[in-house]
Amino acid sequence: MEEIIELTKSLIRFKSMHSRPEEIRACAEFIGTYLSGQGVTWRLLERDGVPSILALPRGKDAAVLLMSHIDVVDAPDTLFEPYEKDGKLYGRGSIDDKYAAALSMVLFKEHLIRCKKQGGGQDGLPFGILITGDEEVGGKKGAKEALAEVKADFCIALDGGGLKKIVAKEKGILRLKLISKGRAAHGARPWLGENAIETLISDYLKIKPFFDLTAPEHWHRTLNFSVIQAGKSVNQVPDYAEALFDIRYTENDDVKQLVEEMRRHIQGELAVEAEEPLFRGGDSPYLDLLLGLAKGAVVGFEHGASDARFLSGHGIKGIVWGADGDMSQHSLEEHLNMESAFALYRILDEFVGSVARGEI
Repeated sequence: MEEIIELTKSLIRFKSMHSRPEEIRACAEFIGTYLSGQGVTWRLLERDGVPSILALPRGKDAAVLLMSHIDVVDAPDTLFEPYEKDGKLYGRGSIDDKYAAALSMVLFKEHLIRCKKQGGGQDGLPFGILITGDEEVGGKKGAKEALAEVKADFCIALDGGGLKKIVAKEKGILRLKLISKGRAAHGARPWLGENAIETLISDYLKIKPFFDLTAPEHWHRTLNFSVIQAGKSVNQVPDYAEALFDIRYTENDDVKQLVEEMRRHIQGELAVEAEEPLFRGGDSPYLDLLLGLAKGAVVGFEHGASDARFLSGHGIKGIVWGADGDMSQHSLEEHLNMESAFALYRILDEFVGSVARGEI
């Protein structure tokens, strides 16, 4: 357990933000050096400068895959100086998601030692690990590409939920741009122009009712009006305005139909900037086994999204799970509740041991 914490601290010290790509690479190199030092055979997968570390039992096959990431959101330098206080480990990436990378590395190493003591090797392990470098910016060069190199029955994305909450579905993402065009004029004679901002606001008010929904625990589509750009001068009627919307949708939504319906109600243009799939883990005997070991844990959902959304595209069932951090991800008080990480390790240790013994 001490090794997991010390290794997490080492990973936190890398300022692995996307504004510092060299730090992401350095962090990946550190992980590779650690694994090599433990006798682990691993591969570096790199796409457009984004590194991913993959260690598997043999070829592409692994009954279970543990997935985590080392990239973090931007933070001041002080957050890359980890410290412990009252049973918590503080620092950027402590809960999102460097503890998970460290835990995976230690678990893999320990089970490799056991296999070797029994006269076997890495090909006798029941699980593999994937550690990626771009989850915080969409995962398209990390998990999306790297999962093509894996043939697994079940994946645990150690990047969400909590010790007592196993996440089996997450909302999908839809990013829209609303564009309004008008006619420029002098600000002193607005009757000669057509104000694009006013048109955009009018269109937004027509779109908003599509999201006035209610459902238990807010499991319904939502809209966040997040960015607006318009106007060049205070004394000019603006002839162009645009806004960005962050929409999260559920399995109850037909995204294409929703967009077309909104377009019929507005004056301006509505463009799809990005669309990401839902994550739906599905039933699995591996989940049943895990629920039997994680006493008191329940299966639930999250409103956010993670790299788990790429699993279904590769035919892999899975869940999102992890230690507790009091919802401190991305905050200045980001921290890991260390005892929850230890409990998570013990459950996963027993879980992969049961898989190795064929108890599934």
